[in-house]
Amino acid sequence: MNVAVRRWQSWLAAALVLIALPHVPGLDGNFGRSLLSQMGIAAVFALSYNLLLGQTGLLSFGHAVYFGLGAYASIHLMRAIDGGVPIPMPLVPLAGAVAGLFFGMLFGAVTTRRAGVVFALISLGVGELVFAAMRILHGFSGGEEGITANRGAGPHPFGLTFGPQLQVYYAIAFWGMLAAVLMAAFLRTPVGRMCNAVRDNPERAAFIGYDPVRVRFIAFSVAAMFAGLAGGLHALNYEIVAAEAVGAGRSGGVLLMAYIGGVHHFFGAVLGAVTITWLQASLSDYTTAWQLYLGMFFIAVVLFAPGGLWGLVLMHRPILRTRAFRSVIKAYAMAAVPALAAACGAIILLEINYRRATQPDVGKEIRLFGVNLDTSTPWPWIAAVALLAFGAFFLWRSSIKVKAAWAQAGEEALGGGTLARGAAA
Repeated sequence: MNVAVRRWQSWLAAALVLIALPHVPGLDGNFGRSLLSQMGIAAVFALSYNLLLGQTGLLSFGHAVYFGLGAYASIHLMRAIDGGVPIPMPLVPLAGAVAGLFFGMLFGAVTTRRAGVVFALISLGVGELVFAAMRILHGFSGGEEGITANRGAGPHPFGLTFGPQLQVYYAIAFWGMLAAVLMAAFLRTPVGRMCNAVRDNPERAAFIGYDPVRVRFIAFSVAAMFAGLAGGLHALNYEIVAAEAVGAGRSGGVLLMAYIGGVHHFFGAVLGAVTITWLQASLSDYTTAWQLYLGMFFIAVVLFAPGGLWGLVLMHRPILRTRAFRSVIKAYAMAAVPALAAACGAIILLEINYRRATQPDVGKEIRLFGVNLDTSTPWPWIAAVALLAFGAFFLWRSSIKVKAAWAQAGEEALGGGTLARGAAA
């Protein structure tokens, strides 16, 4: 089958999944659809950061600047629509994209003259500068309290009042899908191809006649435009934008998404955005230490899966059709039990210590895994240490079987490839 046909079939399948998701049991309520909307916004933002870091090699600590300024431009357009400007509300995110492109070109003309550590530090300075400005310019930003608007005003094409969350989700899904297609298309243009060349070897790119500064500037501007689009979707979804939208916390969040999903993989950014958004929404309901768990998860991915979650998926593709793949799955299942025990022990220790350190007035009892634990006695501590120690020991023992199963699967995959090449010859 033609490569282009397969590519468009993949996009069509993704579109059908987006259409069906808000009707899946468990996601068909307001909370589920709101969570899907947040994931869509985060995916567009993470994909824009992937253009910058994964494809062009520009590590930015201030990418939220373009997200936030796009959100402010959109919220002000929404307020104008509330005042009577006859613009359909679904077009509001375009104001964010225009603002992101404008400020991307403005700041990018200065920041992209350098790369590497210097660019990262300049981006950090720009981020802090804009954040401070948003806290000062209350008339424009509303400061820390933010500025609000009503998404239900204005013309209602096709009956879209944006009252139900389902309508908001489909608007976000439409713009998110369009943004993903456009970013993927950009990467297949000559400039998009040169982004990879400038990332890997800017001297060689300059030698063959391409200006690395110009390539970085174009990529930076395009990434800022789509970050602004994500900010516009944020304004449409929440109907409020505050100074934190341009803050370092949001820039750090998109960095986590890119690395956890797989910074060098286009769809890794989507996977990272979905994972982080889901973890933020789910962990915060169960523990006040959810940011600690996110940090530990990020460290674990960087240390043990440098290619990110999407890299782990791609790593299994060559062995998927081998007979030894079943052995790999069995080895994973055996390792899952001690890994779960070690994780439970570590969670108990962390929760007990975090509760005693930050909430000593709540009491000595804590409820974990459906069990009430009295932290004034030594038994919860002993049980947690035992779970962690035994789990870690048997996880180490089972890792030997995992490595052996992988070695066998690798040999079969290599042998199958050799036989296939010989048959083709």
